[in-house]
Amino acid sequence: MAREYPDKPVVGIGGVVIESDHALLIRRGSEPLMGQWSIPGGTLELGESLQAGVARELREETGLEVRVLDLIEVFDRIFPAEESGSSSVSRPRYHYVIVDYLCERISGEPRAGSDVTDVAYVKEEDLPRFRLTETATRVLRTAFAMDRQRRKTRA
Repeated sequence: MAREYPDKPVVGIGGVVIESDHALLIRRGSEPLMGQWSIPGGTLELGESLQAGVARELREETGLEVRVLDLIEVFDRIFPAEESGSSSVSRPRYHYVIVDYLCERISGEPRAGSDVTDVAYVKEEDLPRFRLTETATRVLRTAFAMDRQRRKTRA
């Protein structure tokens, strides 16, 4: 299925890994959002469960083996078509329905893989420095709160 000017929405999946009060971010190496910091993830493959897709994407993009824990949020990202002269495409340029999960690292050390140019572990208070989208910032703040709650209930 084409990601650009798709016939129907594409299912995107993401995973937030938090360790020692730091979330793992990646810098995108391809569109959409090329060059921007974001939550690791990609698109779900045919026949793949959401959890398996999240684990695969984190392995490909960050080198980490993760356990997929809890659903953080489901949302859509619709990028309008770019107008070209007098004619414009009626379909959006990109349309994703994104499902983000809280994950924990099982093994591996973070590294930039597949379409990622860099990785960084970031404290919650440092998120603004990474110029994330409003939605990614909201998802990450929710993930930090979920992680604090998980640690509190385990203590």
